Amino acid sequence: MANDVKPTRKNLMAIEDRIELSERGHDTLEQKRDGLIMEFMDILDQAKEVRENVDDQYNRAQRAINMARAMEGDVAVRGAASALKEHPEITSEPRNIMGVVVPQIESSKVRKGLDERGYGVLGTSARIDEAADAYEELLETIILAAEVETAMKEMLEEIEKTKRRVNALEFKLLPDLYDAQEYIEQKLEEQEREEIFRMKKIKAKKEEAEAEEAEKASGEPVEEPLTADD
Repeated sequence: MANDVKPTRKNLMAIEDRIELSERGHDTLEQKRDGLIMEFMDILDQAKEVRENVDDQYNRAQRAINMARAMEGDVAVRGAASALKEHPEITSEPRNIMGVVVPQIESSKVRKGLDERGYGVLGTSARIDEAADAYEELLETIILAAEVETAMKEMLEEIEKTKRRVNALEFKLLPDLYDAQEYIEQKLEEQEREEIFRMKKIKAKKEEAEAEEAEKASGEPVEEPLTADD
């Protein structure tokens, strides 16, 4: 990049402005990356807990349904399940975490009272009620797990995207700009030295010419002025 830039003061000022802007952007992205990682770690801890709860509640629900089948029979259990009239409702609203939009899942009609499940309380045993309770609790945790897992996935993608942008600035764009800045500064210094040397030569020649004119006018030799080489 450096050799492709014309070594002018205007380009040097433009590159210095780009460096300042890129450095600010790099700092901002680093702060965002670090903040996202902290948020991600919190969500990761929550996800681990939710996963453990899902496993525990699933095992509990399986034991409860197996006990209900053993005590009441498959026909009674299936009949109680098919009696359900109101099914759970799930809605999703966007939630912003440091610029990352993640879903916030809300559920309703998951937990139900005995009179809301549709089957007759007198015609079933407590085993079916326990199985229904266990599966309702499991469903709530699964919904929470879906929210947490999705948020974790979105956060991880944003972290990777931010890291790539930080690395692009740190290892590609900024080094190129620094090289271009150094190249232009060196070229400008060379041009300045050459200009100073040229002006000294011009001055020396002018003084030499003036000395010759003075010598001709007076008819006497005049001490020659020092040249740039002296």
